[in-house]
Amino acid sequence: LRTDPADNRSLDDLGRQIGASARTLSRRLRGDLGLTYPEWRTQIRLHHALILLADDTPVTTVAHHCGWSSASTFISVFRRTFGHTPGARLIT
Repeated sequence: LRTDPADNRSLDDLGRQIGASARTLSRRLRGDLGLTYPEWRTQIRLHHALILLADDTPVTTVAHHCGWSSASTFISVFRRTFGHTPGARLIT
């Protein structure tokens, strides 16, 4: 997922690839990171999105490159997480 945040494979699919059950992977994620698989995947996607946005990649391109089905879904998740839209220019 770090190399392709748009990868939509399920935890079952990823588990089969590495020889572990989805249940085992789920327990490891919860135990090691305190996150569910969807929460972890969203964090990876948001991290990658921040990098692309810092390079002035358009919001719609970022949304699709990072695996969201639409720009509006990405904007909603981004706003909930960071308190502003990805297109907002913050003055520091």
